[in-house]
Amino acid sequence: MAKQLPQSIDDTLALLKGADYVTERALATVLYLALKLQRPLFLEGEAGVGKTEVAKVLAEALARPLIRLQCYEGLDVSSAVYEWNYARQMTEIRLSEATGDTDKKALAKNLYSEEFLIERPILSAMRSINGKAPILLIDELDRADEAFEAYLLEVLAENQVSVPEIGTIKAVEPPIVIITSNRTREIHDALKRRCLYHWVDYPTAENELDIVKRKVSGAGERLSAEIVAFVQRLRYAELFKNPGVAETLDWATALSELDQAALDPEMVSDTLGVLLKYQDDIQKIQGSEAARLIEEARNLAQAG
Repeated sequence: MAKQLPQSIDDTLALLKGADYVTERALATVLYLALKLQRPLFLEGEAGVGKTEVAKVLAEALARPLIRLQCYEGLDVSSAVYEWNYARQMTEIRLSEATGDTDKKALAKNLYSEEFLIERPILSAMRSINGKAPILLIDELDRADEAFEAYLLEVLAENQVSVPEIGTIKAVEPPIVIITSNRTREIHDALKRRCLYHWVDYPTAENELDIVKRKVSGAGERLSAEIVAFVQRLRYAELFKNPGVAETLDWATALSELDQAALDPEMVSDTLGVLLKYQDDIQKIQGSEAARLIEEARNLAQAG
């Protein structure tokens, strides 16, 4: 059974934390407002900072179904919204011919009814499930073409989908919409105006340590503290791609599986591929630079 929406910013913060999502109060505030005002929430930020996780956590915490639309170049209406079941339509035509049913107008009307409509994520999100609106995650919108972005304007503004052969299908209760973007291209202002906006930044050291402790129970106290301090220092190293929270958790899990109790230069150099995804970045950090960062991280961890 779906749970009640949070009634305050503090409730929202507690809801997120209860699902092991640690964040700043600012995100809880804009999320609370999005739920209260029934407005889509547009989350922008670097990859791996936890934007997608907001929708997953919200669905889990509110006990609502999560409908995810993963965007990509070339995404069109038939993949994102609806398409007609042509195979079933052909079968229906042949059946009609075989039985001698020659009422073409009735047949055409039947062929383009909801019975032959295949719902894709956006149309599905217009339907309440067990009496409650689902969470619609439109993930990495910046990967989709601008034409698809323009299509979303009606969906986000009116909570409805237009199917020419049937008419308009409008949500009885608006879905809770979370849109994410890694900012590989700018999203048009027209779409942003329909949403509440929040930039999701890398977490503070305190919050990132809390996340690691909650998500990677196998990592010891010292290892967790040194990992977080190392990653936080790494984000100032002018890399091509900084590690996100997802990479921190992967690294903590990997080092935990390798029975590491603390960072050491050789192991760090050997496992940098878990944390960094570009060879130039790995080469820049391996060796003496890794040793220097470990020393700094160890001092920070001990001071913290």
